[in-house]
Amino acid sequence: MIIGSVRSGLVEAVHPVAVAAVDSTGRVVAASGDVADRDFFLRSAIKPIQAAVSQQHGAALGLEQLAVAASSHSAFPVHVAYVEQMLLEVGLEAGHLRCPPDHPSSGDAEVLWAQRGRSQPERLFHNCSGKHAAMLRACMANDWSLEYTSRHHPLQEAVVAAAEEVTGRPVTPTGVDGCGVPTLRSDVTGLARAFARIAIDPDLAEVRTAAMRYTSLTRDGDRPEAQIARWLPTVVKGGAMGCVGVAWIEGGIGIAAKAWTGDGAAADVAVLTLMEELGLVPSHPRAQLAGLFAPEVLGGGSPVGHLAVIER
Repeated sequence: MIIGSVRSGLVEAVHPVAVAAVDSTGRVVAASGDVADRDFFLRSAIKPIQAAVSQQHGAALGLEQLAVAASSHSAFPVHVAYVEQMLLEVGLEAGHLRCPPDHPSSGDAEVLWAQRGRSQPERLFHNCSGKHAAMLRACMANDWSLEYTSRHHPLQEAVVAAAEEVTGRPVTPTGVDGCGVPTLRSDVTGLARAFARIAIDPDLAEVRTAAMRYTSLTRDGDRPEAQIARWLPTVVKGGAMGCVGVAWIEGGIGIAAKAWTGDGAAADVAVLTLMEELGLVPSHPRAQLAGLFAPEVLGGGSPVGHLAVIER
């Protein structure tokens, strides 16, 4: 699928996107682009699986905490409070986190913290700090080393095994994610299969429930994935460089996309377009999500174009 960025009637950029949907058995039911055997790093799109592995290995998180662990949070006070709680409950503190110090990804959150005298980067503010706190709790439960970002740490070996099981393919060799943990690779079909499993697998029921019940903790309301989850029965998780996975809960369908230019908005357009073609977007939610099907291109602060599917 080719997504074009149209400005003042002229296509000024094109984004090739691979997008696929699989059923509950992992069979591909619809696809466009290079959906098989073209690998990319899954980045944060695989966080629900990473969080589930930590939980299965003794992290003992409450549902709200699990939602934060599966999120790329924006470091509002509520997010930071949950991460601090996750650490304090097992006798740890922010200094044990191996994610780098960062500013909040939300400008509004950054202003709030600055007003409280915390304007410098902090590990707690990193959007992956919830995932890291969950990993630390699993380490404490198993008496493992707290150097959990090592590729051959027992927890990371468990993450690799779980990811290979749900994607149905190898996810190594790994890379290093922005937060420092190993990042896994797959193709689009593999990511779609992982999200189909999120939709139906009893072993993933807890993270599925957490993500759907506590959407305010897993994503900010203005993010595309939050809007999709608000209007459709889904678990949605995006990752850096234009990848996204969607678990359609009611039918056990997994949908995934990767924009090869790294453009997240183009990946969202492709996912929603394929979902609509599959009859998964009723008219009322479609109207509410119209802005995601054709995101605006601005000029002088006003709309002068949009993203659009220019080749199926």
